[in-house]
Amino acid sequence: MALHFQNLAELEALCTHLYVGTDLAQRIEAEKALLELIDSPECLSKCQLLLEQGTTSYAQLLAATCLSKLVSRVSPLPVEQRIDIRNYILNYVASQPKLAPYVIQALIQVIAKITKLGWFEVQKDEFVFREIIADVKKFLQGTVEHCIIGVIILSELTQEMNLVDYSRPSAKHRKIATSFRDTSLKDIFILACSLLKEVLAKPLNLQDQCQQNLVMQVLKLVLNCLSFDFIGSSADESADDLCTVQIPTTWRTIFLEPETLDLFFNLYHSLPPLLSQLALSCLVQFASTRRSLFSSPERAKYLGNLIKGVKRILENPQGLSDPGNYHEFCRFLARLKTNYQLGELVMVKDYPEVIRLIANFTITSLQHWEFAPNSVYYLLTLWQRMVASVPFVKSTEPHLLDTYAPEITKAFITSRLESVAIVVRDHLDDPLDDSATVFQQLEQLCTVSRCEYEKTCALLVQLFDQNAQNYQKLLHSASGLTVDMAVQEGRLAWLVYLVGTVVGGRLTYTSTDEHDAMDGELSCRVFQLISLMDTGLPQRSNEKIELAILWFLDQFRKTYVGDQLQRTSKVYTRMSEVLGITDDNHVLETFMTKIVTNLKYWGRCEPVISRTLQFLNDLSVGYILLKKLVKIDAVKFMLKNHTSEHFPFLGINDNCSLSDFRCRTTFYTALTRLLMVDLGEDEDEFENFMLPLTVSFETVLQIFNNNFKQEEVKRMLIGLARDLRGIAFALNTKTSYTMLFDWMYPTYLPILQRAIERWYGEPACTTPILKLLAELMQNRSQRLNFDVSSPNGILLFREASKMICTYGNQILSLGSLSKDQMYPMKLKGISICYSALKSALCGNYVSFGVFKLYGDNHFDNALQAFVKMLLSVPHSDLLQYRKLSQSYYPLLECLTQDHMSFITNLEPPVLLYVLTSVSEGLTTLDTVVSSSCCTSLDCIVTYLYKHIAKEGKKPLRCREAAQAAQRLLHFMQQNPDVLQQMMSVLMNTIVFEDCRNQWSVSRPLLGLILLNEKYFSELRASLISSQSLPKQEVLAQCFQNLMEGVEQNLSIKNRDRFTQNLSVFRRDVAEALRCDGSTEACSLDMMS
Repeated sequence: MALHFQNLAELEALCTHLYVGTDLAQRIEAEKALLELIDSPECLSKCQLLLEQGTTSYAQLLAATCLSKLVSRVSPLPVEQRIDIRNYILNYVASQPKLAPYVIQALIQVIAKITKLGWFEVQKDEFVFREIIADVKKFLQGTVEHCIIGVIILSELTQEMNLVDYSRPSAKHRKIATSFRDTSLKDIFILACSLLKEVLAKPLNLQDQCQQNLVMQVLKLVLNCLSFDFIGSSADESADDLCTVQIPTTWRTIFLEPETLDLFFNLYHSLPPLLSQLALSCLVQFASTRRSLFSSPERAKYLGNLIKGVKRILENPQGLSDPGNYHEFCRFLARLKTNYQLGELVMVKDYPEVIRLIANFTITSLQHWEFAPNSVYYLLTLWQRMVASVPFVKSTEPHLLDTYAPEITKAFITSRLESVAIVVRDHLDDPLDDSATVFQQLEQLCTVSRCEYEKTCALLVQLFDQNAQNYQKLLHSASGLTVDMAVQEGRLAWLVYLVGTVVGGRLTYTSTDEHDAMDGELSCRVFQLISLMDTGLPQRSNEKIELAILWFLDQFRKTYVGDQLQRTSKVYTRMSEVLGITDDNHVLETFMTKIVTNLKYWGRCEPVISRTLQFLNDLSVGYILLKKLVKIDAVKFMLKNHTSEHFPFLGINDNCSLSDFRCRTTFYTALTRLLMVDLGEDEDEFENFMLPLTVSFETVLQIFNNNFKQEEVKRMLIGLARDLRGIAFALNTKTSYTMLFDWMYPTYLPILQRAIERWYGEPACTTPILKLLAELMQNRSQRLNFDVSSPNGILLFREASKMICTYGNQILSLGSLSKDQMYPMKLKGISICYSALKSALCGNYVSFGVFKLYGDNHFDNALQAFVKMLLSVPHSDLLQYRKLSQSYYPLLECLTQDHMSFITNLEPPVLLYVLTSVSEGLTTLDTVVSSSCCTSLDCIVTYLYKHIAKEGKKPLRCREAAQAAQRLLHFMQQNPDVLQQMMSVLMNTIVFEDCRNQWSVSRPLLGLILLNEKYFSELRASLISSQSLPKQEVLAQCFQNLMEGVEQNLSIKNRDRFTQNLSVFRRDVAEALRCDGSTEACSLDMMS
């Protein structure tokens, strides 16, 4: 379609539809047509037409996008053509500097891509694509608009050099980035700084939009230089606060000049907010410079300059009223403590004054609780790390944290309490509803709060007593205003959170008996509040207080309940006087009573129920705690009465959403752990425990047979599947698992299969059932190793096979699904089926040979279902969805290890699909997947090699096996590139990539070399010939040493020898290739 565009008007109409069209169908059509344009031979001429004669910016943008795709192809355009495109774009933007900013940006991205991908390309002994920096200097000598374009080119180039393209070898990217760092980046940085000095030297007209834009682009360029990945660590941006900038040693002199830092502090004070924010972002990177760049005296001087800058900003705080500036300044403060020790900070001359200013700034920030919670995170990080460092400070200078830390804690406490009234009266968003932020801030506060703990404790006691009294007054006054009550309950919720936080802080800070006694004082008050709240149920309840109480109980559990703590902790002294709680046994009773109360009365409140069940689950993990828990009456009650009558969250009424059923798995896991403590071999006890589930299943059976109330049955089955998965997860012994199996088989397992058959298109129903199946197939702790006289292993696999086949056949009848429906409706179920099948195949509790021997087709059916489901999944989806790839590849590994007869009998297209998936999986970054691929490939190669070795001497009795092997050999001879491609990939990984699973890679490689010696020789020759002459000899020697002492067989001893050689080979080749950067880029990719 696009190939036939004759005129400009048609192209422009398509561009408009693509970028601003509101009609979806038109937009999709335009997209198709323009994709065709990119692949057409006329693409370049059409792009030129759009750029030169296009009347809209969208036409120019499309041209830039097409060019970008064109120059990024894996098979590159000829060098001359790329030089022409680059020069054309440079001339084009130079002649039209007033183009729309997004068009300029897109065109410059094309130049950056051409430059990066051609960085090592040589013509007439010159690197033709490195002239870009000289070209840019011409722009910098022109008008302000030209200057802006020049700076944007450098900025985009720096960003592009830093960008990892995962579709290309990472070693190639690192080599280009390292060469760019060593040859150009420092010059670009110095150039940018000199431009900023010029800006400060003359009066800046900030009303001039062009001037502002220029300064902004230069600051962005500096930021891109300082954010460069100097050592190839590819730091995760989410770990922002841990970042250290690995500035090269050659940059030392720039950083040692005080003028460099002063320049950016001066820019901050001179520029308007949008620009000063960028100056602060640069200062954040300066504050994160690696410590080892300086000697100790230099570091102290550098830190002194940073602190001086902080002082100046805090003494002139007008700029901090801008949210962007405020956020960057908070990040800046946090980085100071990340990269410098408290002992170094206290030695700085201005430290006492600066710590006072920072404390006041923090207190003011905390008092404005509604403003920028994300920024407060950085301030609390600073104080948390400062306080945590106090025990390690050797300096005699005072750190003054004992003065300021209690003030920070007090500001946090009082500001949060004061916020409640405003939130309630003005109907604002309640900070307590954002539990992730609240928990994060409380965890930071817990360390700070333990510094001078007496002050914090006294404040909390006073506030708690005062608020609890007010609350009781409101309860007893008949005319208690709902607004006042809401305020009082909100304040109590905050106080309970805060008490939990300071109690939890005991684990993060040096503690004394006096501190434990204070924890007791505070904890008494919360336990009293728990009694008060529970007596008012169900008429009077407050979700926020309940969630806060659960936070407190969890913190108290971590700190004072457990195997490792002394029973004589002073925390119980005050608690025994007031509440009669003398030790952790009594506390556990209180915990369990609270859990039962919550499960009884909060059945329709999912947040409270899920948090309560998580708490129960955490309690049920340790064996010593379990022994104590089973003696408690509340636990005995739960074990005998786990029905919806006592615990409404186990009900199935239509009011609750199906996703709320998830918590049932957690409940039954914890409950079954408690049951297991004294269960032993008591089958009657187990039957009694399972009675509520038996009743439910019998009801389902009846309804299924009578065909009515289908929706109710579905909800019951989802609940039952989740319950049983929880039970199965906790049964880790053969005896207890056998009891569950006998209970389920043969009556109840077929019901689950019927449910899959009926509701296969509803993942809310199929997913819990399939996950239960996957759990039942897990031979954890050898629990499925049934007695020799028991057929249970085979019976279980037959049921699993039926369910997998039913699901596989039904799911394929859904037809084509949209991209967003593909995973939830289909791929998720397939991945769980694969996971279950893998557990069965490697669980070692089924002898699969029996099936064929007795003409039972359940095993074959399961494998055929595996193939059918696999062929319905595109290759790209196998690696795109992590859960699918992590179940498919380990399953394939099991099949190749133990069931090669199945692999050899696959139809050629299926076998090609499987081998292609292995080839693609070898290059993935996920080591679980790549290691499974290596093992699968090793099994296939070993099987082939053994067959070839045996040819001519095989006895007649192995005829069937020999025919199967012959089929596989014939397939490989028809498709020789399959194994050759995999050898290229593995060699590429060993030589050029960051190989994290070298042992796994080495195992199939020897077999591939022995099967394909000719191709290995070609690979070796191509790598050696692409290097300079002195290196050719070294590499030839490396390859010779690789096969030194390696024999022509695949015995374990021989493989181990090869693996050792490969380790040395990899090290020696890396040393040889660590070169001056003059090698052409093609040498970095054997696959080309």
